[in-house]
Amino acid sequence: MKFFAFVLLFSLVFCSEIESEFSKWTQTYNKAYATDEEYQYRLAVFASNIDLIDQLNAESNGGATFGINEFSDLSPEEFVSIYNGFIAGPEDAERPQLDLPNVAAPDSFSWITESKVTAVKNQAQCGSCWAFSATENIESVWMIAKNLTESNMKPLAPQQIVDCDKTDGGCNGGWPHSAYQYVINSHGQDTEASYPYKAVNQACHFLAADVEATISSYKYATTNRNEDQMKTATASVAPLSICVDASKWQSYKSGVMTATQCGTSLDHCVQIVGYDTTGSTPYWNVRNSWGASWGEKGFIRLAYGHNTCFYNKMNKMRMKKQVIIVGPLAPFRLRLKKEGKDPLIYLFFLFLYEFFIKIKKKG
Repeated sequence: MKFFAFVLLFSLVFCSEIESEFSKWTQTYNKAYATDEEYQYRLAVFASNIDLIDQLNAESNGGATFGINEFSDLSPEEFVSIYNGFIAGPEDAERPQLDLPNVAAPDSFSWITESKVTAVKNQAQCGSCWAFSATENIESVWMIAKNLTESNMKPLAPQQIVDCDKTDGGCNGGWPHSAYQYVINSHGQDTEASYPYKAVNQACHFLAADVEATISSYKYATTNRNEDQMKTATASVAPLSICVDASKWQSYKSGVMTATQCGTSLDHCVQIVGYDTTGSTPYWNVRNSWGASWGEKGFIRLAYGHNTCFYNKMNKMRMKKQVIIVGPLAPFRLRLKKEGKDPLIYLFFLFLYEFFIKIKKKG
């Protein structure tokens, strides 16, 4: 009986440690849950994500590192469905390509140091990454064309595209190509100040009087995923709007994400703002739209030369569903699973726990 008491105490202490960490996390990110059931579920998701983060870091092999952040109470499936809003539309019948200069691109380049990139944005819980990717690139191209800098560029309104581009699905996802076409057809994009972001689908209230920037066309930096062409286009023309597989980005903290750390299903759209090929691990510098507290102050580095996270085929790949184990001993169950222990041990401890609770209630 002493042994039973010991193992039960051990499991309860371990669960208590996880719950203590979760409590600190909820305070840090100002999280609150309406019911105890929701709290227990989010605690279980948090514990499962810690297990996944440990696994990703163990498999990193010098690549990107991962850690808890403001998204750690969402399962990977929930996160992708909320934040990754790329939905492929019809390919252009003709894919006009940029006329690139016949010169060697520099070994490194950054549009951030050129002050042609606005501050990191936050799409919040709306699948509008496609509208943000298009907006960010229009801002950069406009600054380059008009010789503006971040300090005197008025940020543009992705909410206008979310609301008014009827080809796409607003917060339910979309396609940057049709976002560009919408801005061309509407003869411009309003300022963020005149059309603030709400992270929901609204009725369109675009005003031509508030237009800050216009575009007349868009072209491809490459039509065959040629990274050398992308490099030349980035350094000589402008930042690039790209769509990637970001299913493994939820807990990204820092470092260069490699091709082996990415999936193969396009689900998110972002902006390439530079690159560096001088080090031992060449990389693209990519601006995301999940806020400045995510990743490297809102950015992620992707390994250069391996088509990391961007692939030719857009066919969907089913994600392996993460099983969320809910209950008072869920964190302990995850630890046993990680260590390859027999699940019957968990059932045994759970029986002891329930037995202990019943005795306590009777007493």
